[in-house]
Amino acid sequence: MTTALRPDTAGNAPAGTAGQPYAYKRRPLAEPDWRRLPGWRDVTTAEWESAQWQRSHCVKNVRQLRAVMGDLLAEDFYTDLERDQRERATMSMLLPPQMLNTMDTSSTEAFYADPVRRYMLPVFSDRRTDWPSHPYATRDSLHEAEMWAVEGLTHRYPTKVLAELLSTCPQYCGHCTRMDLVGNSTPVVDKHRFTIKPPDRHAAMLDYLRATPGVRDVVVSGGDVANLPWPRLESFVDALLDIDNIRDIRLASKALMGLPQHWLQDEVRAGMERLAGKANKRGVQIAIHTHVNAARSVTPLVARAARAMLDTGVRDVRNQGVLLAGVNDTPEALLDLSFALLDEAGIMPYYLYMCDMIPGSEHWRLSVRQAQDLQHAIMGYLPGFATPRIVCDVPYVGKRWVHQLAEYDTERGISYWTKNYRTGIELADPEALNRRYEYYDPIHTLPEAGQAWWRNLPEPNDAPQPQA
Repeated sequence: MTTALRPDTAGNAPAGTAGQPYAYKRRPLAEPDWRRLPGWRDVTTAEWESAQWQRSHCVKNVRQLRAVMGDLLAEDFYTDLERDQRERATMSMLLPPQMLNTMDTSSTEAFYADPVRRYMLPVFSDRRTDWPSHPYATRDSLHEAEMWAVEGLTHRYPTKVLAELLSTCPQYCGHCTRMDLVGNSTPVVDKHRFTIKPPDRHAAMLDYLRATPGVRDVVVSGGDVANLPWPRLESFVDALLDIDNIRDIRLASKALMGLPQHWLQDEVRAGMERLAGKANKRGVQIAIHTHVNAARSVTPLVARAARAMLDTGVRDVRNQGVLLAGVNDTPEALLDLSFALLDEAGIMPYYLYMCDMIPGSEHWRLSVRQAQDLQHAIMGYLPGFATPRIVCDVPYVGKRWVHQLAEYDTERGISYWTKNYRTGIELADPEALNRRYEYYDPIHTLPEAGQAWWRNLPEPNDAPQPQA
């Protein structure tokens, strides 16, 4: 069944859009008034727009959330949150004021339903009790650490690498694909740690890239590059620009949305101008990739930060969101998000990833069929160059458009995928290009026969294996 947009009637649709499933209407951005929250009633605009103030007032625990919210939330919510922190959370709590301020605090019910709250501040009642985790969920679901050429440098694609410079962020998302490495340990997840000191790791990455001329594209990430002291980040990117084969550099930072104050600092803007200027002289493209999942997260401060980065001369600011149930799983939500990014902030809607198969994520994940329907539903409204591609990041394969599967068992929720390149750990594998690789839908989205099949499976290893 194809996902349908809710048609507008002639009575509430803008002129010329009556009868269309989705009616476009520009919605000017607004910064929610943080003074409505009891704990921030006396915060000045200068303080709010200070990166230092934002960082020092992040909400890291239930006690601090209570101090900000006062009596706006019922006690049951805090009990729900505390239980999740004890029993389910794979990421520790870390919410910049900027992000918390975009949540609907008009009532406890509205706060529960808020899309940003749903993925940034998960509670126990959000999680599924039948299948909280898929039987095939893994901490490093994309096997990035297996593909490290040196510690923190994942060489999965032939011409592209991922450089994880650090393992912290200004904010921690509940659905983080790198939950095995990023952030503080939680009661249920003891995080892995880098073993090599950062300067030595970064130097080893650069040495590998100098010795590997087949790599042209580097995603500089973590963690979030906004947590790396600016001189260190600028030094690393400047060194990348001295490597002849590097032609594309992408800086990954959710903080462009979660902590835009960081990217508006004079030091950061001046440094980006230096890097962009050097890149332009060399004919290298630098872009910034951020991570926005809901239209309400796009505020005037976010737009200012994005446009400030574009003014430095970077090639583009792009969004890589994650498709999440209860957050952005309707065509309306995806189109509202895309138009807010494109029209109001100058951010290019680029990718929407399906949520990865990490522990505790089943309440967020959608099936491949649902993702296919959503891709179909949003086509034709945005310019082609700004229509986000919904992609499935298939383990041992990489990003694939959701319609690129080779076969799909919709009853059991198993899709099969192929690839046309070897990852860094398969260079000697003669069958890597002939094998089919599986991705698994959330079990609760399957028909009863499929759910019964999974319930009766004695061990996960009894599931179908890759076929040559």
